[in-house]
Amino acid sequence: MLNYFQTQASIVLGWEFYLSLIGMVVLIALAVPVWVSLGLGAVAMLYSTEVLPLSLLGESLFDGIDAFALIAVPLFILTGDVLVRTGLSNKLLDVAEATVGGFRTGFGTATVLGCGFFACISGSDAAGAAAVGRMTIDRLVKQGYPKPYACALVAAGSCTGILIPPSIAYIIIGLVLGVSASTLFLAAAVPGLMIMFAIMLTNVLMNRIHGYENATEGFSFKRWVATCYDARFALLVPFVILGGIYSGIFTPTEAAAVAVVTTIIIGLIQGKITTSDFPKMLESSAKVNGVILPIIAMSLPLAQTLAALEVPQAFVNSLTSVTENAVLLTLIMIGILILAGCVMETTPNILILSPILLPLAREIGMNDIHFCIVMVTSLGVGFITPPLGLNLFVVSGLTGTSVLKIAARAGPYVIAMLAVVLMLAFIPELSLWALK
Repeated sequence: MLNYFQTQASIVLGWEFYLSLIGMVVLIALAVPVWVSLGLGAVAMLYSTEVLPLSLLGESLFDGIDAFALIAVPLFILTGDVLVRTGLSNKLLDVAEATVGGFRTGFGTATVLGCGFFACISGSDAAGAAAVGRMTIDRLVKQGYPKPYACALVAAGSCTGILIPPSIAYIIIGLVLGVSASTLFLAAAVPGLMIMFAIMLTNVLMNRIHGYENATEGFSFKRWVATCYDARFALLVPFVILGGIYSGIFTPTEAAAVAVVTTIIIGLIQGKITTSDFPKMLESSAKVNGVILPIIAMSLPLAQTLAALEVPQAFVNSLTSVTENAVLLTLIMIGILILAGCVMETTPNILILSPILLPLAREIGMNDIHFCIVMVTSLGVGFITPPLGLNLFVVSGLTGTSVLKIAARAGPYVIAMLAVVLMLAFIPELSLWALK
């Protein structure tokens, strides 16, 4: 998608480029909507550098979002919304609690597992934080967790929304770099689960230190079977999505469509929703999708302009001129991604940085799929790190707890996620074994 034009043989980046770039960063820092900032930055670069005709902007805006794979984004968002409205999300949490609730840190661990279940359906971390947070934070406080820590636990667990397939982030990065979303979903399964288990383990360790929760009810196989049977329709949804994708029956877009239809039919049969609820569900999902698509549309002309200016090549050359050590270059790349995730949302980061960093990843021996996994996982850390920390703001809005207090309690989870990111970066088999 980004290679329909021919780059020039050699381009020197001058003040026109840097002034446009600084202006775009300033606009973002001033809280101008991201899509507006990116769009103005692209226009300024095209106009000042004349590297591409300005007339290409309109064509690129519409051509960029005219992609079959992007249809999956609003469909997964709608599936998550229907899941919450029908009460099926509560059933998934019941299964999670019946599975791990008998452990000493039972409900805290169940909360993280519930986030993982929700991630298997919605593909969105913010949606997971809002849905699971409403159901669990008050109960976590009753179990003995301090409220800021309970919020941090939900925020960290909800990071699995973009890390466990199906994930909107993997759909977008696959679209930008020309990698099959189905292939990325297969490669991301183990890394996503690693993040989820790292968050669970961190909660267990924090409980050992502070003694927040001490569950006394043991695991009951009979109760687990009864809960799973009661939640059979809720469990059917992730089974349909992931089973259909991994078996090759559905593409991710088709799986999203089937998931929407499945959840709506279940809701109608159970009487949890009626046809009068459809406008509200569509409106709610359209609002979320309306935030994502303008960013995608505006990011693509900017990415094309950066590619035409040979920014990726210049970036790689500047780094390799300092060091050719693959380990150090990998750490620099991860550092850039984590810092970017701290200040900007995942979608624009993917659209802008993935074409720039991919040549560097190839230079140090990463293949495209391995790079996609490392990039998305690294950006996922940004959801619980200030100043942006989207999940921190979501749970803060739900509970009225200070973002800074939640961020302070999220520190151990940031460290745990960073450890997993490093493992994924330096042990490619964790991402690629399923493909072999």
